[in-house]
Amino acid sequence: MNIALRSPLSRRTFLRSTGAALALPFLEAMMPRLGAATPAPPRRFIGMMTNMGILPDQFFPTTAGRDYESTPYLEILKEHRNDLTVFSGVSLPGVDGGHAAEKSFLTGAPGASRGSFRNSVSLDQFMAEKMGSETRFPSLALMIGSDNLSLSWTRSGSMIPPQSSPLKLYQQLFIEDTAEGKALAVQRLKDDRSLLDSLREKSKRLEREVGAADRERLDQYFTSVRELEHRLAAAEGWVNQPKPVVKTPKPEEIGDRNDLPKCNRVMFDLVRLALETDSTRIVTVCASLAGITARTIPGVKSNTHELTHHGNREEKLDELRRIESAQFHDLAAFLTGLRQTGEQGHTLLDQSSVLYGTNMGSANAHSNDNLPVLLAGGGFKHGQHLAFDRKHNHPLSNLYVSLIQRMGIEAGSFSSGTTTMKGLELA
Repeated sequence: MNIALRSPLSRRTFLRSTGAALALPFLEAMMPRLGAATPAPPRRFIGMMTNMGILPDQFFPTTAGRDYESTPYLEILKEHRNDLTVFSGVSLPGVDGGHAAEKSFLTGAPGASRGSFRNSVSLDQFMAEKMGSETRFPSLALMIGSDNLSLSWTRSGSMIPPQSSPLKLYQQLFIEDTAEGKALAVQRLKDDRSLLDSLREKSKRLEREVGAADRERLDQYFTSVRELEHRLAAAEGWVNQPKPVVKTPKPEEIGDRNDLPKCNRVMFDLVRLALETDSTRIVTVCASLAGITARTIPGVKSNTHELTHHGNREEKLDELRRIESAQFHDLAAFLTGLRQTGEQGHTLLDQSSVLYGTNMGSANAHSNDNLPVLLAGGGFKHGQHLAFDRKHNHPLSNLYVSLIQRMGIEAGSFSSGTTTMKGLELA
């Protein structure tokens, strides 16, 4: 006998309530009542950056449009050609400073090399402010490599420390806290809310003593406080919710950060699991390679940073191509994993916008123009090379506006981006 549920049971809700991340069979109880719409699967964003550049001649096609000729690096991604868009002639307006521009890849804040530089909110955190409370983790900031470098920055311009340990990330995502740990987490959240209450009261008193311009600034501050209170309340609600159970075993701690392929594979697998279990919908991954000697890649024996200053010497270029090719192979495997994961008649890749790029158009010259960038998945019309003027670059930040809107967030601008990306349409 079929029973019409007043509130249809979704697979995602059932997974959360039972703590199971295994695919459930399709049940009639999961069907909405006749005439009711099935909720669409959520949108996700994954932002990835490698901070030592990408060799332009190995990445950029020489022809534009949908019939573009492939290149050595794009050939590695050939099975995903129809799932990605390649960009050339793009950069972030005003962002320069060579290596320092890595701080601004997702913020678009200019002047990163100046001593007075103050960063702005990153793309992922802008998204997390609007929708992060829908999941246990509003966002995840991850890092692969040797330095403490994150793509994620708060609205006040502070870097969010990245997680670089796959073991700690696995524990954070899937290992239940003890009762004592949960109680401590709740207390910390309550302490934070008490602090916000105190700050709000002090600010209210101050509001009566300042001029109109300062009152406007305080209004913006109060809005930020209310948003933070909402996020704290949501976080408190998640403390006693069971974490998902996965079949994937706990990873070993990576002893050698120079084993770049292993680091990539383990971290990318955990990113996919985090998305699949709806633990988060927003992830950044920074490949910080300046101090890495990727010696586990055959033919590589030199430090990555040293190799980027190749001076067009073939022996250095050969090693660098090997490192970058390995990264593209790992990216291809990640995209394949997303495509093979189904969700309500879609794939995880359909629902996930995967941004991959670098902060330098040429690491050899420390140039921040003509950035190698691609976008995969997310439900866009792909299979194309969008070629813009390489002398007068198109704002990459316009792509960020497109990505924000694709997440269902109403915004007409972000950073230096004032409109959506020209030529990038929804499927």
